[in-house]
Amino acid sequence: MKLPGLGLIFDFASNYMWLLQIFAILFLIRLIYWVFNRKNNEKLEMTDAWWGPGSKPRTPEDESIRPFKVETSEEEIKDLYQRIDLTRFTLPLEDSRFHYGFNSNYLKKVVSYWRNQFDWKKQVEVLNKFPHFKTKIEGLDIHFIHVKPPKPPSGHKVKPLLMVHGWPGSFYEFYKIIPLLTDPESHGLNYNQVFEVICPSIPGYGFSDAPHKKGFNSVAAAQIFCKLMSRLGFQEFFIQGGDWGSLICTNIAQMAPLQVKGIHINMCFIENGNFSMLLSLLLGRWCPWLFGFREKDLQLLYPVKKIIGFVFKESGYMHIQSTKPDTVGCALNNCPVGLAAYIMEKFSTWTNAENLNLEDGGLEKKYTLDDLLTNIMIYWVTASIIPSQRFYKENLGQGLGVHKHSKMQVSVPAALAAFPCELLHCPETWARKKFPNLCSYTYMARGGHFAAFEEPVLLADDIQKFTGILKRK
Repeated sequence: MKLPGLGLIFDFASNYMWLLQIFAILFLIRLIYWVFNRKNNEKLEMTDAWWGPGSKPRTPEDESIRPFKVETSEEEIKDLYQRIDLTRFTLPLEDSRFHYGFNSNYLKKVVSYWRNQFDWKKQVEVLNKFPHFKTKIEGLDIHFIHVKPPKPPSGHKVKPLLMVHGWPGSFYEFYKIIPLLTDPESHGLNYNQVFEVICPSIPGYGFSDAPHKKGFNSVAAAQIFCKLMSRLGFQEFFIQGGDWGSLICTNIAQMAPLQVKGIHINMCFIENGNFSMLLSLLLGRWCPWLFGFREKDLQLLYPVKKIIGFVFKESGYMHIQSTKPDTVGCALNNCPVGLAAYIMEKFSTWTNAENLNLEDGGLEKKYTLDDLLTNIMIYWVTASIIPSQRFYKENLGQGLGVHKHSKMQVSVPAALAAFPCELLHCPETWARKKFPNLCSYTYMARGGHFAAFEEPVLLADDIQKFTGILKRK
């Protein structure tokens, strides 16, 4: 039976198939655009969180900002010395250098300096040279330093810059770079941008309260720091970080893209696009042009066997802290010398892998013992080593790529300073998978993982470069 009008439909379809194909292509393009645009515009939502003890009280939280000073006492120092005096040392293996961990021959020198020459009271004065504050957010007392320019330049708008540390560092990592950003003229730097700098302690680190509940990860820290910046009255601001600070800043940009005017990082966390990255790593040495690799990338990524071997040797701490942080924390929280060895070893090999071959770990090449021990003391006097290690379990304990933020891109203008001795090199082509609006990518001349602590001038230069690019846009 022939249906009326059906022939007309077939005739139209056959005569105008090209038109239908065009419509199909346009629809497909629009669908692809919608999918990718939706991904790029996606943001992390703020939640109603409470990390303090017990249930969230019904009364409003005290939002006052209170001045804070680092203090010490004779009892605190006496207790430290007693524990140091009880230290038992084990002889290192002959010619082991730093290949077995912190060499105990050099550790004796560090401990002797700590016990007999290091002046904690003097370093407390150094810590207090910048203004410290605390404020309650989501049940936790959040510590931060807030440094404003002593001589705000006329005709130039001062830019707020949030700088976030990582592990096993602290807010003290930024003490050398802060003056370069807030008062460049006094340091002989001809910078066009002047900043006021806010450096908080991640909850569980230093003088910030530790969370009382499970689940406090980088997104939770990002939300607290977003609220901190809002409480300080900043509607727009820049962010900078390395290590955990890089991930927290990434989450801040994903959570508050309208407030963040730019993100500058010196370590890049990329969990999306793992297959394409693996493929480029396997084949990039032979056809770098296919994956956008440059000559410097080839130098820093290959041979792969060497890089993988280094990561394997340096990641043991991460497995422990991502699974059972409290166990090793018990030992570190009760033995100051053990704490110093555990933390300072990272400042050796993470600054330069070649330091493994030195008996003193090369620690005094880039740092002073006063600076290294001040960072140790911040962990010691606050008993923060265990909660700081728990941050690994909260972020990595469920595996890689399982969190929503790991699959999201960052839409705000971004910059990456690629230091040559960073734990893992991230080529620009990889960074663009996470940061499609990457405005600045710099192969740094020297330096490793602790950029602000090790190379403050180089990092300050790159921050200036990035904000200058944004200003010209």
